[in-house]
Amino acid sequence: MSNMAREILGFILTTSGWVLVSSTLPTDYWKVSSIDGTVITTATFWSNLWKTCVTDSTGVSNCKDFPSMLALDGYIQVCRGLMIAAVCLGFFASIFALIGMKCTKIGGPDQTKARIVCLSGITFMCTGLCSLSACSLYAHRITSEFFDPMFVAQKYELGAALFIGWAGSTLCILGGALFCLSLSDGMSTKAFVNSGASLMSRAMPQSQSSHTRRPPPEYSGTSQHFDKNAYV
Repeated sequence: MSNMAREILGFILTTSGWVLVSSTLPTDYWKVSSIDGTVITTATFWSNLWKTCVTDSTGVSNCKDFPSMLALDGYIQVCRGLMIAAVCLGFFASIFALIGMKCTKIGGPDQTKARIVCLSGITFMCTGLCSLSACSLYAHRITSEFFDPMFVAQKYELGAALFIGWAGSTLCILGGALFCLSLSDGMSTKAFVNSGASLMSRAMPQSQSSHTRRPPPEYSGTSQHFDKNAYV
């Protein structure tokens, strides 16, 4: 796979993952529970990071926003911060990716663009880790309360938003890893060019020395005087 095709694939994966992570934040069903009657479901309880609601059998929902941020449970505050950080990091990582990809005309030479794409990949991986941590922390709280025999309040199950968040986090991490490979390709190309230039510079003096012409022999300018009896 060429470097440009790898970058395009990584951009598709990371952008899709960032969209899924962003859509998870306002999604309603982070945790859900229902009270079943003999025939139909009489009530459905669901909650997210911002409110808790109940929906009756007629489809009418009654919601209540969390009254105070300081009165919230600690895990909800942590999940809020991690998800907001994931959305912000993904936004800046998308800008870095557009600047550093080889299919764009901005960003400078190839070595600089490779570094920018690698920075984008690291940022996308941080996006995936933040979202993955938030969803996993929320799911751990739900499962620990569900399997706790001493917990007597309303028990919930995992909602659809958690699975969407996990999927988006996985796409961001995979796409970010593909972006990071661009730096290794750029550095290998630079090393190849430098090694070729050094070999050429070493070969040039030898070739020049082999093609140098030798100076013609010098003859003495003094004339030889022979006696006339020398030919007898």
